[in-house]
Amino acid sequence: MESKVVSTQGKELRSVELAEAVFGLPINEDVIYYAINNELANMRLGTACTKDRSEVHGTNRRPYSQKGTGRARHGDTKSNVYVGGGISFGPKPRDFSYMMPRKAKRLAMKTILSLKAQDGTLSIVEDFTVESGKTKDLVKALAPFVDMKAPQRTVLVLADDDAMLKRAARNVPWLSYLSFNRLRAHDLFYGRKVVVLESAAKKLNEFYAN
Repeated sequence: MESKVVSTQGKELRSVELAEAVFGLPINEDVIYYAINNELANMRLGTACTKDRSEVHGTNRRPYSQKGTGRARHGDTKSNVYVGGGISFGPKPRDFSYMMPRKAKRLAMKTILSLKAQDGTLSIVEDFTVESGKTKDLVKALAPFVDMKAPQRTVLVLADDDAMLKRAARNVPWLSYLSFNRLRAHDLFYGRKVVVLESAAKKLNEFYAN
């Protein structure tokens, strides 16, 4: 399939070939769901923590004699039946992350790219950089693709590690940037606009072709 390459002034320059195996796949909603859940789970921090009876502060002395009082026997006041005692079976910090099959993850990325190409929210733009590293220069370059009066969540896909462009993009709240070989399903799927540099589109063809 072919797509138009647009300049930063919004003019059509030429056509670029997009691989059917990357941008022309049928939409697989299940694999997209699993990929996004996997990313969210890997970012989750299991910080909930309670103290058991061996960790709470207190004495090991019996609160009263074991026999002769008529009351239930107790070894110390750190037991979970006392106020201020330990918690029984309470939560501890845990790792929620898990590995997703490599082929399934690649399929999810290709499916999302295909979805964006088919619904018209994916744009191929000529390669550009922001030599000044200034946010206003980057926003000016993206103006033909984004409504600046009400900007929507936008994803910029890069071909290489452009430090100055990334520096300019850090201060734009509605913009996130991804490298062609390190895509994130969550950002891609929820991005209302996906802007792909021309060189990044060619590398996507090669990287996800198999």
